[in-house]
Amino acid sequence: MTAEHVAFAILAVLTIGGGISVAFSARVIYAAFSLLFTFIGVAGMYVLLAADFLAVAQVIIYVGGILVLILFGVMLTQRIYDVRLKAQRIQPVVGGIAAAAVLALLVIVIFGTEWNAVVPGDPEPTTEVLGHGFMKEFVFPFEFASIVLLIALVGAALIARRNDNGDGSSERKKANRETGGRLT
Repeated sequence: MTAEHVAFAILAVLTIGGGISVAFSARVIYAAFSLLFTFIGVAGMYVLLAADFLAVAQVIIYVGGILVLILFGVMLTQRIYDVRLKAQRIQPVVGGIAAAAVLALLVIVIFGTEWNAVVPGDPEPTTEVLGHGFMKEFVFPFEFASIVLLIALVGAALIARRNDNGDGSSERKKANRETGGRLT
């Protein structure tokens, strides 16, 4: 067993353990911190695959951006960091059968496929090749994707600002009326 195999096993346990903890955590803040281990494990697997750009992007975007945003959102929202999540089980028998069918399909594909094992060469940096691809060959799809993401962001902001109760008052105004304008 090589050092790469040991590192992969550790990262796999870290990633899967973090994912299971996110799924079954009773508190929102614990689920958010467990997500950190999942993201770090995935970034480590990218390092093992010699995908340096993806590893750095995983750390910067997911750990540095999205996870911090989730943690700030949870911590700055009043009374949500101590909220216990209640999992509502809807049709567990049908879900269990579907999960078993997907597992059986995956096992059939894994053992029924002839995997072409190639001896890997020396890892080379991928950032230069990706940079040239993004700025020369694939500049239009890259910019198109950024415009689509911008439109989605603006749409999400508009949906978030929309009044949910239909009478023209937002939830914050409703909360101010209930508490007499006091901050709680």
